[in-house]
Amino acid sequence: MTAEQIKELENRLWQAADKLRADSNLKSNEYATPVLGLIFLRFASIRYNRIKPEIEAEMKAQKDSRMQQSEADIAISKCGFYLPKKAQYDYLLNLPEEVDIAKAIKEAMEEIEKHKPELLDSLPKDEYFKLYTAEDRSLPKSLLKTIANIPEDASGDVFGKVYEYFLSEFALAEGQGGGEFFTPTSVVKLMVEIIEPYKGTIFDPACGSGGMFVQSSYFVDRRREELHDTDTKDLMVYGAEKTSDTVKLARMNLAVNGLRGEIKPANSYYEDPYSSYGRFDYVMANPPFNVDDVNLDRVKGQLRFNEYGIPQNKTKSAKKGKEKDVNTVPNANYLWINLFATSLKPTGRAALVMANSASDARNSEADIRKNLIKIGVIDCMLTLPKNMFYTVTLPATLWFFDKSKSGSEPRVLFIDARNIFRQIDRAHREFTEEQIQNIATIMRLYRGETDRLIALLNKYKTHATSFEKQAVTQQAVWKQLEKGKPILDKEIKRWEKLVEEASAKYKSLHNKQHYFEAQVTWLTDRFPNGVYEDVTGLCKAATLAELEEQDWSLNPGRYVGVVIEEDGLTEDEFLSEMADRHNRLNVMNFKAKQLAELINSNINTFMND
Repeated sequence: MTAEQIKELENRLWQAADKLRADSNLKSNEYATPVLGLIFLRFASIRYNRIKPEIEAEMKAQKDSRMQQSEADIAISKCGFYLPKKAQYDYLLNLPEEVDIAKAIKEAMEEIEKHKPELLDSLPKDEYFKLYTAEDRSLPKSLLKTIANIPEDASGDVFGKVYEYFLSEFALAEGQGGGEFFTPTSVVKLMVEIIEPYKGTIFDPACGSGGMFVQSSYFVDRRREELHDTDTKDLMVYGAEKTSDTVKLARMNLAVNGLRGEIKPANSYYEDPYSSYGRFDYVMANPPFNVDDVNLDRVKGQLRFNEYGIPQNKTKSAKKGKEKDVNTVPNANYLWINLFATSLKPTGRAALVMANSASDARNSEADIRKNLIKIGVIDCMLTLPKNMFYTVTLPATLWFFDKSKSGSEPRVLFIDARNIFRQIDRAHREFTEEQIQNIATIMRLYRGETDRLIALLNKYKTHATSFEKQAVTQQAVWKQLEKGKPILDKEIKRWEKLVEEASAKYKSLHNKQHYFEAQVTWLTDRFPNGVYEDVTGLCKAATLAELEEQDWSLNPGRYVGVVIEEDGLTEDEFLSEMADRHNRLNVMNFKAKQLAELINSNINTFMND
């Protein structure tokens, strides 16, 4: 499915589902779980149907064998879960109207849990009975029909987009607090592309719905294809999440995406269910910002929090209704930063989202930051554009750690990505796939991986050439149609529509050609020699002396400098505007040529007469 088709599907599904919610008088938080449960079941069925021929073939191959496995065991080995007939989406969808649909859905969820112990008590069941009212019992069936609009050819990536779109919409409906479990996909993708969790263990101590894990899995699939690696995917995920309903969402997300690992309910300030110190290859999270009520006495003795220092500027007075003698951490941001650094193995990498204010925090936070810099743990700091998050308006920075750099001459790469984005609507922005790759390429060049830049440029050039050829072909079709104007009035409207469609298709292909050419230009203008170099307004590799000169600040704006945009446009916006104007000029020139030919023809006809 194209991005436009996915967006249309998301909007259509949400509008239909939200209308049903309005008719039921349920609150968003009461409605979210059963809706997301059916989205899970729909994609589980799509995935299962796709792998079903392999399951049947294996059953046939094992027939009469002494080692014959059950259908459930074969399915789990092939698919990661087993869906008996009564748990399959089409079975539920085709049940007669008079059947107790809520009961049937509950039984389906129980069947899935029976064969997938990791999901025990995680799938919604009794929630579907809440969709009944004294006057109306049709809502569960209507909801099944709505979610059935997700097509059979939808991939796991489409599932992720639809699932996270619904998460974001429910988060918006519930207000600021509802967004705690949601990190925009494009931000997660960028984090994954920079730390590259290819094999090993991933830990997310504030995992929400598990989006970090899912994007890591997608990265592994893409990278295996690039490297022609046929080895079995070797990735184990470990998540902690304090909200029980969100734990269930994360478990569903992992199951339908075939990920191995665990999600445990835990408050990571006070609980350490995986004995995290020095255990993981990768750590990723978007933890809550600026929490100010963590009990200092309960965390200060833990090595995972105190190895680089404990944030304790002052003792805050307890909040109303709490004991007065409780000492609290003034700001828990640096507890998370400590936890990320200490959870890594000696060669581990980490990525976390953090409030901008943490980059310049003073007092004991500054001491912790200085320690991390001098040891060489901090690898990169990246400032995000505004309005990337659906429910959080605070500006944010991405922190990247690399434990393998510890002991070497400390340097920190600063990237200012505030002017790199695509505007989704008036209030929201995101990174395009190409912007994610371009930013990640800065880090790859910094690591000396120059071959990755060459491969990316070749990919962009191939796309540009392909769209150029398609555009030339389509332009010929368009011109041919223009010449074939019908004489009969009744055929003119149909002809005009065909010409308009051909023109629009040509413009679209031409725009795509220019888009990929612009990506090549963006990279080659900044890194003309094919190696990393500092670029004013974009990136700077700062030495220890430069960091000390800035009083150990980790604010990218202090290092990269500023490029003044006189027209108020970002470079991508400028290039897009130029491409659009170029297309319009081509169209006008083409029409001018046609008019000139028509005028000449009319004059010649008149003169001959």
